[in-house]
Amino acid sequence: MVGDVHGHRAELADALVAAGLLDEGGNWAGGAAHLWFLGDFVDRGPDGIGVIDLVMRLSKDAEAAGGEVDSLLGNHEILLLGMHRFGDTEVPSDFGPRSFARSWEINGGRETDQAALTEAHLDWLTSRRVLAIVDDHLLMHSDTLEYLQWGETVDDINTAVGAVLGSDDLGDWWECWRRMTTRYSFRGPHGPEVAAQLLDILGGKQVVHGHSVIADQLGILPSQVEAPYEYAGGKALGVDGGLFVGGPCLVVPLPYTPED
Repeated sequence: MVGDVHGHRAELADALVAAGLLDEGGNWAGGAAHLWFLGDFVDRGPDGIGVIDLVMRLSKDAEAAGGEVDSLLGNHEILLLGMHRFGDTEVPSDFGPRSFARSWEINGGRETDQAALTEAHLDWLTSRRVLAIVDDHLLMHSDTLEYLQWGETVDDINTAVGAVLGSDDLGDWWECWRRMTTRYSFRGPHGPEVAAQLLDILGGKQVVHGHSVIADQLGILPSQVEAPYEYAGGKALGVDGGLFVGGPCLVVPLPYTPED
């Protein structure tokens, strides 16, 4: 399991080599292993499209070896795609001027990523899911309940978001971006109850998410992060090491135990 990479391709490759999933030449070495990415490949780092290219290649190579590499969409993929499709077109809003271009720039968008986008990238990205159940784990990018605004099953939610990504409705795209930027649903004294309610609806026994940097959750420096963050009575696992602010690229085995 890998959380937010944010354009740091070299660090990702090094982490995958250290985990035994790539060889020194950058080739799949994981055999029949299953590797999931939780989104946010792009923005804030130097080579978001390079990250996407690596993941796309590994998905083919792993399949040929009997393994699997799959990925979810993060909010920054929605932002990348929204910027590509709508640019600086103003979003109808009662809250002042809004556009994908403005939000993309504010949130670390890179011109080099936009320039390198191809139809193959667009087709691959818009075919990604936003939720998955893997064994007893509910995989999601954002630690939010906003996914439930699209439905009450994993399949319905994925279908609804897929319909948005296949449309030219600026309002629906913006709402997708807005929902997936929200966070911290499982924090605080009611976190275990909230996480349990979500799991009861969508399935699984533990939420696994990226999006919210572990250092921010714990009130420590990103360089002090050494492991994923299990919280909400064990019902939530955060795996975003904060790579873009100097934290580690965590490659987390599931099920996770502190000894890992």
